[in-house]
Amino acid sequence: MANVRRPRKGSLQFWPKRKAKRQYAKIKSWSKDKNVSLLGFAGYKAGMTHVTVKDTRPGSHTKGDEVMWPVTVLECPPLKIYSIRFYKKDNYGLKLMTEVVNPKQDKYLGRKVDLVKKQKSTLTGIEPTIAEYADVRVNVYTQPYKSGLGKKTPELFELAIGGNDTKAKLDYAKTLLDKEIKVSDVLKSGIKVDVHSVTKGKGFQGVIKRSGAELKQHKAEKKRRGVVYGPLNPRKILWGVPACGRMGYNLRTEYNKDLILIDSNPTKVNPKGGFMHYGLVRSDYVLLKGSVPGSRNRLVTFTKNIRAVKHLGNQIELTYVSTESKQ
Repeated sequence: MANVRRPRKGSLQFWPKRKAKRQYAKIKSWSKDKNVSLLGFAGYKAGMTHVTVKDTRPGSHTKGDEVMWPVTVLECPPLKIYSIRFYKKDNYGLKLMTEVVNPKQDKYLGRKVDLVKKQKSTLTGIEPTIAEYADVRVNVYTQPYKSGLGKKTPELFELAIGGNDTKAKLDYAKTLLDKEIKVSDVLKSGIKVDVHSVTKGKGFQGVIKRSGAELKQHKAEKKRRGVVYGPLNPRKILWGVPACGRMGYNLRTEYNKDLILIDSNPTKVNPKGGFMHYGLVRSDYVLLKGSVPGSRNRLVTFTKNIRAVKHLGNQIELTYVSTESKQ
């Protein structure tokens, strides 16, 4: 029998294959937006449904027709400010110098962090020297008890602020200290967003499922063997070699997802009996076209797109949202 030769199995596109440190994303790159506003938001993944839209995009193959799209429902209860962070730039990038905690804090926040009673630095002491800082960001926390999750412990994460003037960023952050931030205050329908989330964990998997290798023929010595790991020297196995091991639970980013709808009326999207393993949506929500990495109930962060492409805008007319039972 001839020696069959094929290209290697598995994809090297996604790397590294290491376990995420927490269940929600830590974002390191932000879009360069000139407007002074938050550059992202977060919501809990409730489930999926489908919508019918009338396509009015010029040049589209389905212009004038009604098309059906799968969408992911993310429930987005309002965010609150935990602290304002001040960064300086050195040879290694941005470095956190000081942080001013919001004096008004919810009681549920004590489940996540130790509530600060006294702090060293204040905003009045930082304002005269704000020009020395390279960036100003905010730490925000969620309010899951206002959603259909039924839990009380919030998630705490960082969001960047658009613009180039640190003084304007600080003035904007100060206006957010005493109010709840809604998703409609940050984003709008019809734009493109980048989605950051942690994928489902699959546990320990074999080489067939993890790396996409093929089963051997029925007379082979072993049916699930991968490839030769490598030479004796150097005594090292490269990370891209197909092998068994831990699979999933990785931090992944999907670019330029269509944000179809932002709404505050949950009755338009709640299916009969609620979403499976989630329940009913109780607060603001967004509809993202297509699927989103991660399991239900997991926090998904979506930010303004970092790669400029054309977006839907107001050229899409939403005509129907399915509320049929998902049971």
